[in-house]
Amino acid sequence: MKERRDFIKKGLLGAAAVVFKDLPFGASAHAADFERRDLPQRNLNKLPGGLWSVMLTPFLDNKEVDTVGLTKLTEFYIQSGASGLFANCASSEMYSLSDAERLLIIRTTLKAARGKVPVVATGTFSHSVDKCADFIKQVYDTGVAAVVLITSQLVGKEETDDTFKKRTGQLLTLTGNIPLGIYECPSPYKRLLSPELMKWLGESGRFFYHKDTSCDPEAIKQKIKVVADTSFSFFNADTPTALGSLKDGGAGLSPIAGNFYPDLYVALIKGVNERRSEKELNRLSARLTVMDSTAGLLYPMSAKMFLQQRGVPITSVCRVPRREMRVNEQLKLAALMELYKETLEQL
Repeated sequence: MKERRDFIKKGLLGAAAVVFKDLPFGASAHAADFERRDLPQRNLNKLPGGLWSVMLTPFLDNKEVDTVGLTKLTEFYIQSGASGLFANCASSEMYSLSDAERLLIIRTTLKAARGKVPVVATGTFSHSVDKCADFIKQVYDTGVAAVVLITSQLVGKEETDDTFKKRTGQLLTLTGNIPLGIYECPSPYKRLLSPELMKWLGESGRFFYHKDTSCDPEAIKQKIKVVADTSFSFFNADTPTALGSLKDGGAGLSPIAGNFYPDLYVALIKGVNERRSEKELNRLSARLTVMDSTAGLLYPMSAKMFLQQRGVPITSVCRVPRREMRVNEQLKLAALMELYKETLEQL
């Protein structure tokens, strides 16, 4: 479980450090403070609930982006029952990609999805509000449903929620009516949203997707409650609290283990929606929680290896530094496959 929590901090943080090294956090000098008001949306009222897959980026042996593999992977997610796709995210090794590559994987995903499910993608990769606003526009121009902000991008670790609110407001002003999402990504550092900030974001009318990594049942319950009457949909990244968040009214899930066996998470969500028996739901939730600790082993390489065994034609190559998998770890991954098959048979 600890390795799953630390994979972004240890793997992606190194890449993120290159982006943020020696750069002072600051807001645009000319951006006006955002004033909450009704903003017309472009054909987006609310994102569909369910499983939103946090997408991997397949690479060729030379570590170039494998667009053919990405197309097959996108089709796999959709065939497995995903309601939406989060492209260019942490699982995509986003900090190891150039802007051109980020746009390439987003466009490839959209083309492969063929409008069957909506796609959101990250658009903040700079300390500068102006640069973030410019790239958000580029990402939105690809055709995504919403562009996702990283909570830890616009303010330093020691800066206050008021500063976060001010700079986010400036970013909203600079991006017109573009629908947005937000992700509590652990890199470059982990910044969680308070229920008060969630409420403010929801009432802005601009936010539609939230990927939560608080892993705290009470915080999750409060966040879901404060955005219940808005278009701001709550998606939980944490498997141990997944069932509880669904029962509390969360829109869906976005866990990394959804890259291994998305069909099991789809089954859990469906079971809650259909009000299946508590015993059945608790059994599936417990199984997923136990399996989750192995899913985070050397992630995202482990997910790519698992998908290879499921017949998805991608390599296990990653840009995030990963050592070779030891024999005992290979045995754990093989055991995970057996648990997956057994669980699927029990559904």
